[in-house]
Amino acid sequence: MTVYVATPADGAAWITGASSGIGRALALELAGAGWTVVATARSAAALETLATDARDLAGRIVPMPGDVTDALAMAAIAARIETELAPVALLVANAGIYLPQDGLAGSAEAYSQTIDVNLKGTVNVLLPVIAAMTPRYKGQIAVVASVAGYSGLPTSAAYGATKAGLINMTESLKFDLDRAGIRIQLVSPGFVDTPATAENPFPMPHLMSVEAAAKAIAEGLKGKAFEIAFPRAFVRQLKFLRLLPYRLYFPLVARATGWAKKPL
Repeated sequence: MTVYVATPADGAAWITGASSGIGRALALELAGAGWTVVATARSAAALETLATDARDLAGRIVPMPGDVTDALAMAAIAARIETELAPVALLVANAGIYLPQDGLAGSAEAYSQTIDVNLKGTVNVLLPVIAAMTPRYKGQIAVVASVAGYSGLPTSAAYGATKAGLINMTESLKFDLDRAGIRIQLVSPGFVDTPATAENPFPMPHLMSVEAAAKAIAEGLKGKAFEIAFPRAFVRQLKFLRLLPYRLYFPLVARATGWAKKPL
């Protein structure tokens, strides 16, 4: 079976959460490969800087600011890309936030905000793009989740829950999108060196730069696998851990993260 891989000749790439971190690095990576990349985030100024940084690349970056929690705004951007630029050939639904939660002193606002951005915000982007791709019987979508969605980890009660939801949602969508000729992939990064992860109060094995993460995603988009997961050694470790019975899983993770000795 031939696996569809979107190319710059097929249309535009749309990346959400493109003003910083993995999204920004991936926008530059794809623009360097000749793509017209539509970059979306809340900060118009940051997107303009990103577009300027790409001016000497083979492709270009077109800023289209917006908040993924605004469904109407995301539908409008999708329509604008289709009418003003080109068909959306590739969507990378990347926008997300990480608000660490102390299980003994959680914030209802932080939980709600995380769900709004990470889970509902992804849906707001997916729906108009799927609607546009379906009549063409062609398209490629990548949903950026996280290895934190594999199983529970300290401080990740809000973040991990949304990423687990994205994993399940992407798996579920694949059945119908396959029938419509739309390729969907799941992106599961490990620890990436961003301002958000700098707040983690535990060791982060196999920490990657955003540039390395962007290259891994770009290569995965051209590959045949459903899941683009990296770094491989860390992914293997976490997938093994989730196979363990809870009586082994919790003590191992608590010891590895230092949570076993964390004071109240």
